[in-house]
Amino acid sequence: MNESREIHVVIADDHPVVRLGIRMMLEMGEGIQLVGEAVDGESVLQLVEERQPDVVLMDLRMPKMDGLEALKRLHTAWPRVAVIMLTTYNEDDLMISSLRAGARGYLLKDADLSVVLHTIHAAARGEMLMQPEMMERILTRAERTLSPPVASKSHRLSLTARERDILAAVARGERSKEIAVRFVVTERTVNAHLASIYAKLGVDSRAAAVAVALEQGLLSFEE
Repeated sequence: MNESREIHVVIADDHPVVRLGIRMMLEMGEGIQLVGEAVDGESVLQLVEERQPDVVLMDLRMPKMDGLEALKRLHTAWPRVAVIMLTTYNEDDLMISSLRAGARGYLLKDADLSVVLHTIHAAARGEMLMQPEMMERILTRAERTLSPPVASKSHRLSLTARERDILAAVARGERSKEIAVRFVVTERTVNAHLASIYAKLGVDSRAAAVAVALEQGLLSFEE
């Protein structure tokens, strides 16, 4: 997006207190404008069509249409809109599914101001960004629930060692420039590796690549 203009944000959550808290945070952030609020999954789709925001902060659990279904429809109709899912600590089951469906990342509903603003700016730039504790929870759950056939050696060999390293860096929220510095290569090389990863996993985004890799046991806590 054009860095010179404000980031337009929509909030979708059926809890008034949550919306109020986020609204107050956005008012304290520079370069961010709240352009609408939705109280359920159906209304957020209409609001996005009318307001064309850059970023949507969306609850996973909403009436009429849950956040996951709304995310799938939103991502299909407006793929350029970055969606950040609002979650609590008891919603691990939906995290990987949401990443695969196109979510750019997650925010805990009790995240502090700096985390909320940083995540919005990162999402608007096209980055995938998740709080470290959130990624740790997802990785832990994936490792615990993987079935032996999915986590088999043959699946692990579908990505090269360097591709797995780069994907792990992506899962930590690192940008291509940061990954290039880490592995002493050019950004063009990093992007070539990402293109190869996307092709092998059958995905079209960093978030979806991380989700599929988690499901297939390709990511772990090992550096």
